[in-house]
Amino acid sequence: MAWFETPRGLGVLAAEQDIIRAALVTRPAQQPWLWLGPAQPGSPQGPDLPARSLWLHPRGDRYAGSLQCGLPLPLPNESIGNVILQHVLDDGRDELLDECTRVLEPGGRLWLFVLNPWSPYRARWRRSGLQPRDPQAWAMRLRALGLQPCGEGTTYLGPIWRTSAHPQALATRRLRASCLLEMENRTAALIPPAPVKRQWQAGAAPA
Repeated sequence: MAWFETPRGLGVLAAEQDIIRAALVTRPAQQPWLWLGPAQPGSPQGPDLPARSLWLHPRGDRYAGSLQCGLPLPLPNESIGNVILQHVLDDGRDELLDECTRVLEPGGRLWLFVLNPWSPYRARWRRSGLQPRDPQAWAMRLRALGLQPCGEGTTYLGPIWRTSAHPQALATRRLRASCLLEMENRTAALIPPAPVKRQWQAGAAPA
């Protein structure tokens, strides 16, 4: 996670902030939010988050921020309205994804930001210890946990080669530094039984 505190890493995070801010505005929830991301200068500590929401960042094998904890997260099942995972899975924390799915309420949404292993920008995080994976592998993993994709699929963000992000041609968007997968915890409603129809015979007296 220390790489995200460098100018190269901060450039990736900056390109994602508009989407995160829009999500916080357009997805109000009765339940708190959970935002896990790298610890970087200017990390949001509450002003932009709904009341009772939690902000955590990795600290070794544990997490710090709104609370100090390890895994499993000290949260009840289905107690979180929406979850933002901002690059905290890029260093191999697979069990964290299971925990975030456990605490996500039905109808809640999860935003997963991960590095794009096919981007030329990967040269910037070489030897950092980060372990980016193919976005399609992440999509399959999320579906296996019961989450369903929202929108048109994977969104590509951030710079392609230079540290500062700038508009790129449509054909090169898949080469951007990071990917966003937006998934929803959809649960099927129970089908109520069909109403019983009484068949009355003509001329029959009611009981």
